[in-house]
Amino acid sequence: MQTIFIHPAAPPKPPEGAPCNGCGVCCLAQPCPVGMLLSRRRRGACQALRWDAVQARYRCGAITEPRAVVLAALPHGLRWLAPVPAALLGRLARRWVAAGQGCDSDLLPQAPPPASTTMPS
Repeated sequence: MQTIFIHPAAPPKPPEGAPCNGCGVCCLAQPCPVGMLLSRRRRGACQALRWDAVQARYRCGAITEPRAVVLAALPHGLRWLAPVPAALLGRLARRWVAAGQGCDSDLLPQAPPPASTTMPS
């Protein structure tokens, strides 16, 4: 069992194979291969994941904000290189993260148990 924290306004996870709705479950549980490179981790939430408050959904920062994601991923001394990988990432990210291919997460999120309202005696 894994605990992930999902924005309360996020849409519910769609069934596997249904169109992505930006629920964020997959990227909050673990990064995809592109996210692993950008986040420098294999587990936990992808550092490239972004909450879009206007659309009330999660978005892949590699697609929506490639420059900011690359800047965050690069060591400080190499940030001057960001424009080149950001341009490449912006062009290829949709394909690399399989955007538009449908939900590929078999995770089944569950709401946390309700907080107890009774005081222990």
